[in-house]
Amino acid sequence: MTTILILFWICAAVVFYTFIGYGIVIWIAVKIKELISKPAEFPVKEEFPHVSLLIAAYNEADIIAEKMQNCLSLEYPSDKLHIVWVTDGSTDGTAEKLSEYPQNTVLHSPERCGKTAALNRAMKYIDTEYVIMTDANTALNKESIYLIVRKFDNPKVGCVAGEKKVVAEGGSAAATEGLYWKYESFLKDLDDRLNSAMGAAGELIALRRELWCDIPDGTLGDDMLISMGVLRKGYKIAYCKEAYASEKPSADIREERKRKIRLAGCAMQNVVTLRDLMNPFKYGLTAFQFLSHRVLRWVLTPTCIILMLIFNIAAVLMGAAIFYQVILALQILFYLSALAGMLLDKKEKAGPLRIPYYFLFTNFSTFAGIGYLKNQKGSGAWEKARRK
Repeated sequence: MTTILILFWICAAVVFYTFIGYGIVIWIAVKIKELISKPAEFPVKEEFPHVSLLIAAYNEADIIAEKMQNCLSLEYPSDKLHIVWVTDGSTDGTAEKLSEYPQNTVLHSPERCGKTAALNRAMKYIDTEYVIMTDANTALNKESIYLIVRKFDNPKVGCVAGEKKVVAEGGSAAATEGLYWKYESFLKDLDDRLNSAMGAAGELIALRRELWCDIPDGTLGDDMLISMGVLRKGYKIAYCKEAYASEKPSADIREERKRKIRLAGCAMQNVVTLRDLMNPFKYGLTAFQFLSHRVLRWVLTPTCIILMLIFNIAAVLMGAAIFYQVILALQILFYLSALAGMLLDKKEKAGPLRIPYYFLFTNFSTFAGIGYLKNQKGSGAWEKARRK
């Protein structure tokens, strides 16, 4: 039974560290760092640099007007902000709709090869000092471009991660995505203050043009490779929480599942591609952050959640102390709460029960992500989830 208990505590430690422990560790590390050293200050550039706002779109004709209204409201000199749309295989008149706006540069291709191929194609036409990528279905706050550009005053910054805000509507589990992103943003801020943020969400990501490298064919998660790639070149990823992209949650839990499975497949693919970043002798603190914030969460922890329950049951059946019986009862209660949340979610009456449901739903989607990644067979095209 000793072996079973050891395995149980290993799994419990991994789960605790991934979702709580790492946040505590890095918070303490940041406080110590900021006590012994002051943040570096850099001279503010007087001139506004030229910036390209790159938007990849696939069949987005219905929201072009809304997105363009948002783009034209951004507080940045219009002669320095270049709006570039790249449409890959759109069949709903997206390109034609975009051509109605003279401010746009439209790069249209009738063949659909996926978002990564579209970005690679678009970057060949972009020569501005900085490029900011965002999605067609998001709205940027008015000051976002200026705030992001200011982060590049630090010559060590190669990429800037903006804030992602999910505008929750209703009480469905899909809307709980907003809670996840609030915690993720908290960790991203700490990562940045300690050393470097660990990636950027595709809703708002900025890059020095000179650091761009074409994304390999078949890549599903472009944002992680684009952002983490700058770490390989000795630069850092800055986090700009004041610049944010707002979007609505998935239309329902089925659409959210579609998105989560794809993201899980992307994450696992990226962990393999970026595995060299786990080398502490070459990347130092970055290796620790990458392993803690990304690798454990997507690769190991979902399995440990299941094994925790299995080893706990085995220990109790073998006559373990009452402490383990209590832990098992709490685990079972958590799973039953998630089940109740799932059943009530259809009527948007899950309330607090949607939290355990969304937690297990997100982690268990990782296993489906393995099959998704295998079925893609090198294709970079994917089906987007409907939003509310």
